[in-house]
Amino acid sequence: MAVQAKPTLAIGSDHAGYALKEELKSALVKQGYSVKDLGTNSKDPVDYPIFAKAVADFVSTGASKFGIIVDGAGIGSAMVANKIANVRAALCHDISTARNSREHNNANVLTLGAGLIGSALAAQIVDTFLTSECTEERHLRRVKMIDELDRGRTVTAIKHRSASSTLPSARLSELPAKEIDRLADIVMKRMAAEGIDISAFSAAICGDQICTHCGHCADKTPDHVRQMIQHGAHRISYVPGEGRVPRDIAKYIDHTLLKPDATVDQIKKLCAEAREFEFATVCINPTFVSLARDELRGTSVKVCTVVGFPFGTHRSDIKSLETRKAIREGAREIDMVINIGALKSGNDDLVYHDIRYVVEACQEGGAISKVIIETALLTDDEKVRACQLARRAYADYVKTSTGFASGGATANDVALMSRVVAGTKMGVKAAGGIRSLQDAEKMIAAGATRIGASAGVKIVQEVTLPNPSATT
Repeated sequence: MAVQAKPTLAIGSDHAGYALKEELKSALVKQGYSVKDLGTNSKDPVDYPIFAKAVADFVSTGASKFGIIVDGAGIGSAMVANKIANVRAALCHDISTARNSREHNNANVLTLGAGLIGSALAAQIVDTFLTSECTEERHLRRVKMIDELDRGRTVTAIKHRSASSTLPSARLSELPAKEIDRLADIVMKRMAAEGIDISAFSAAICGDQICTHCGHCADKTPDHVRQMIQHGAHRISYVPGEGRVPRDIAKYIDHTLLKPDATVDQIKKLCAEAREFEFATVCINPTFVSLARDELRGTSVKVCTVVGFPFGTHRSDIKSLETRKAIREGAREIDMVINIGALKSGNDDLVYHDIRYVVEACQEGGAISKVIIETALLTDDEKVRACQLARRAYADYVKTSTGFASGGATANDVALMSRVVAGTKMGVKAAGGIRSLQDAEKMIAAGATRIGASAGVKIVQEVTLPNPSATT
């Protein structure tokens, strides 16, 4: 079977986009594309409308199937290109907008802002733009309406079987909440029917005195923690202990107590330790959010809580309600667990909307959103897909683990997740405890859950410092 030839591309830029244009052009040629470079050819100041029009004209006449225009922000070039007949230009700033512009709008010109995105992300956007297709009848019909406007014709509304009043805002999702619920129910019933074992979700426990060397205690092995930070971790989980934590590591730590039998006194002690060591947050169950808020008032330590925890099988609307209530009570960071069963079933749309419900609630409430993907239960491909979905949903962090599964974060997981979210402002949080018979015998769950929030799990155990004052 003959390999389909890749389409001819037109590319252009102004002086602000010249360097990125050259990088993209070189990569596209290596991929087998025939690229027509319409300038500019140096970093000398020029007027972007000239080059934007040149690329748009090339696409308009059919000389090129797609056009790519790069300037400082991408906005002006998009405006210029959309003045040209038969051109549907889209400014894209991430993979999801690139995919949406093609699948929903059949865009044929991509504009990029060199001052807003890096070359790695730009390359991913271009690849997504060139490999996505508009195939759905409803989208093609709407694109035709756009083309009719190009010809000066009137566009009339078409009545659909489902009333528009039942549709959610595009900002929330593409599917009605009831449809999301229906899909979630199907996934959960399928998991039950297939006998998926949830016993793997078991609280990670370490003794107060016995170190199991799980690599997740910042006070016992700070050098290991520093190594995890070098792999890209921006936030670390920490369980209350006896050792002092070096100041350079403390700023990465979410001081955590998520065990089911945690008491008010233990939460107060957790907050006191967070104040003393200047940790990033305290991470506690939702019932203690208002208490932690009051205990930490006047400090830089934020309150973090969990949503859909620890299994991720809550319905999306319930996760959204959990998030909004927690934010109202004082939470400033939310760690939500994805629907793991849906991801493993290949239902990426459900996973995306599930994350998006929580992210939107966080955005409206001014809170940071973290997405726990539970790496111990996923293949590398599933880890990548989970991170891509979190990225598409505009989450602030991806996080490795709840601490309740069969394993925690590894340096390889952190590195993989960091690569997927590279080029964005997302962080990677590493977390997750280890389960063993020796641990289980200790029956100590205080802080056993490792919650991460930004760039990977940077948690390790450390030998108690002989001179605690040396760390201050």
